[in-house]
Amino acid sequence: MSGISLIIAFILTIIIMILAISKFKIHPFLSIMSVSLLLGLVAGIPLTDIKVDGVVQTQGLATVIGAGFSGTFTSIGIVIILGALIGTILEKTGAALKLADMVVKLVGKKRPELAVLLMGWVVSIPVFCDSGFVILNPIRKAMVKRTMTSSVAMTVALSAGLYISHVLIPPTPGPIAAANTLGVGNNLLLVIGMGALCSIFPLIAGLLYAKFIGKKVKSNDEAGNNNGELVQSYEELVASYGKLPNGIHSLSPIVVPILLMGISSVAAMAKMTGTFADILTFLGTPIIALAVGTIFGVITLASSKRMNEFSEMTNDTLKVVGPILFVTAAGGVLGKVITVSGLVSFITENATIFQAIGIFFPFLLAAILKTAQGSSTVAITTTAGILAPMLPVLGLDTPVLAVLTVMAIGAGAMTVSHANDSYFWVVTNFGAMTPEKGYKTQTVMTLVLGVSAIIEIFLLTLIF
Repeated sequence: MSGISLIIAFILTIIIMILAISKFKIHPFLSIMSVSLLLGLVAGIPLTDIKVDGVVQTQGLATVIGAGFSGTFTSIGIVIILGALIGTILEKTGAALKLADMVVKLVGKKRPELAVLLMGWVVSIPVFCDSGFVILNPIRKAMVKRTMTSSVAMTVALSAGLYISHVLIPPTPGPIAAANTLGVGNNLLLVIGMGALCSIFPLIAGLLYAKFIGKKVKSNDEAGNNNGELVQSYEELVASYGKLPNGIHSLSPIVVPILLMGISSVAAMAKMTGTFADILTFLGTPIIALAVGTIFGVITLASSKRMNEFSEMTNDTLKVVGPILFVTAAGGVLGKVITVSGLVSFITENATIFQAIGIFFPFLLAAILKTAQGSSTVAITTTAGILAPMLPVLGLDTPVLAVLTVMAIGAGAMTVSHANDSYFWVVTNFGAMTPEKGYKTQTVMTLVLGVSAIIEIFLLTLIF
């Protein structure tokens, strides 16, 4: 199979995958693996290896699937696990809460929407946005009570801040997985820096929309219906953790890996050689840098006198990360099948059409997957797997443009959060809103974030 028929087969494969995940509730791992096998069969990939004089000339479908799975799993597994473990430690020790408190003190209590927006953005860099909202919601409630600000405005601002860094900035698993799949995993510092840069437009848009919608929509608790729930003050919330870690302990698991990767990049640009340069390069490798960050996380855990919980935290982290790893590896399988099928060759021959779409293609593909099946992480990892072999064709194969492709995928994976997204229900339930109000607030807000993000990313492609 070749040409237009192969493009049609690819489109039908994506449609079947979306329907399997969203309508028939088949697990993404099984759905992606199944459609990969189906596409491979339809595309005419041989069932077994074809050998000439004992040397493999053409890989069989089983070999292609195995190579796609193992290659992806090998490159990103440890990085994702360590990043998630750091997030768990920060969450359980109260270090995430300490980071939030530092942001509030920096911005000031007179700008409550901006405070919770930035608070969410910082906390969600290592912590999943769902968990981050649950952790920070008591602070949001206390600030609403203290400042008499719109509860809806504060909910939307907090949700926006959490969501932006969740899809754009490592060590959250989605961006890490996409970066590795697209070949820029070893330049994680650039991904982090670009994620922070690409956060500017959506942060501004999220803040403006939060203030706007806060005047239009009222939450149930603002209407006087909080079911007798008591809002904890900040002091009471801190007391529930016993004692929060200090600022250095809270920041070090995040800052130290960034510094190590930065120093390694400087050493590489300076073309340093010798044993010392090798040590810097070793420490700046994402796996090692995050391992050092994990060690600092353990120090934070020890300072909180909760080392007895470390084994349980690790076990819980692995349970959360497991599905992400396997879905990511399945996305790698689909990408490998696409490469071998000849689809990339056809696209290369017609490159002008696809280059015209450019950075908007990753955004649209991720947005379709996100809206259809709900999970931002699944949308990010699947889209990255599909796009990996296509980057040269799209003209996005330089390191900076590949990183911007990661950002475009993340922007698409924000667009949009609705009833099939667990985060939608976390925000609406903890924000005391009905689903109808959730569509007006959370769903529209994620559309605003995604569009504003891709506009900024497009402008950056014109510069870089």
